[in-house]
Formats: sequence, structure tokens, C-alpha cells
Amino acid sequence: MTQPRAFGEGRMALVTRSGRESRPRLLDLFSCAGGAAMGYHRAGFAVDGCDIADRPNYPFPYHHGDALTYLALLIASGEIRRYAFVHASPPCQHGCALTVGTNASQGWGRTHVDLVAPTRDLLDATGLPYVMEQPNGRAKIRKDLTLCGEMFGLGVIRHRNFELGGWITDRPAHVPHRGRVRGYRHGRFYDGPYVAAYGNGGGKPTVPELQTAMGITWTDVREELTEAIPPAYTEFIGRAALAHRGAPALGVAA
Repeated sequence: MTQPRAFGEGRMALVTRSGRESRPRLLDLFSCAGGAAMGYHRAGFAVDGCDIADRPNYPFPYHHGDALTYLALLIASGEIRRYAFVHASPPCQHGCALTVGTNASQGWGRTHVDLVAPTRDLLDATGLPYVMEQPNGRAKIRKDLTLCGEMFGLGVIRHRNFELGGWITDRPAHVPHRGRVRGYRHGRFYDGPYVAAYGNGGGKPTVPELQTAMGITWTDVREELTEAIPPAYTEFIGRAALAHRGAPALGVAA
């Protein structure tokens, strides 16, 4: 039998009568507002986040601080052992196709730090299975999984690549897109079944449209929505990870 126990600001997890959590615990690094976290929660994980920005909308307990510094401290102290799995979404501006192209076209010449390699080094040092996520572009990660909104019936395309460390799963087939992303291109408006989950202007969606398209309801901050991973992606990954380790997916709704 289980009973609720409060974590942080009224957030809940399930513990058994013996005091042990019934869910394996996952560490969500570079967590933003919790798009990835919610998917893992729905799959059956208890989630703790970490982000360098203040994220009052994050729906689970989180540490406010530098993700790599925090991970290094967890490893050094041995506290990393309370986790069963790690997810990391290091900032993508260095390698993201959209950012690289915009900077070059505008002549901004802005330099972004590539955190992929140092993130991987620390993830490997945990000894835990992990996922590292990046968008399409120049980021040097293995594309063990590539997920798309159409695979889950979402109103965004939002291709995302995932490198899997210490575990494997089947690669789902990519589903053909049903049309264009709605918005202006070179002064011409195109309609379509998807919205553009980035930027402002140019026919970009409203915040309610973004929330619906992404499947995210707990934040109405545009910047957080445009940076988020749709929870459907990580629910898929989380269920696969739990199946890999022999634990059942719990099928918990948000």
C-alpha cells in the first residue's frame, strides 16, 4: 500500500509503508520549465530538476544552480546513487541550426559555449543510464533516437535528437508530416497543421496555441514554452527506459 508524501512546495510522490519511494528517481539537468520532466513523471519516474535560471513554474522539486557543477557535487558526494536515470538538455545555441543560421545571416558573430562534451563526460562518470537531448544542427551527439511531434499527434514538428548512454531501445520510424508549419516565409504566409514553437512575430502562435500544440499547461511563459521538449517525447523515452531496466511503466497522468 502507498501513501502520499509532500516534496518541496506541495509536490507529491508515492512512498511505501517502509518509507521507500515506489518510483525510480530521475535527475533532470538543464530542466527549464519541465517539459521533459513531465513526460518522465507520466512514464513512472519521480523527478528532480536543476536549472541555472529561476523556474517557479517547474512542476517538481528542483535545485537552482549550475547543472554541471551540481552534477559534479552529486557524483563526488555519492548522492548521485539515489537516482536511477539522468536526463540532460544542455543549451543548444552553439549547434542549433536555427541559431547558427540566424547569427550568420545577421552578421552577429555571437559565440556560444558548447556544453555537450563536458556534459557527456559527467554523465558517463555517474555510471547511470542517461539521455542527452539536442535539436537538429551541429551538436556532436549520437542520434540514437530522433523524435518528431507528428509521431505523437502534436501540433508541432520540433525534431529532437537523443543520445542514449548505458542502455538501448528500438528506433521508431519517422512519420511523414501532414503539411507545412504555419507562418511567414520571405514575406509570404503559409498555412499548415503545425505551429512554429520558436521566436516571435512572422505568424508565430499565441501562448494558448503553443500550450495546446506542445501539450504543456503549467506555464504560460513564452520563452519557457519555446525552449521546452514536448512531454510526449520523454514519456515515450521514459517508458522505454523502464522497460529496459525491467520495471513496469506506471501510466500516471499529469
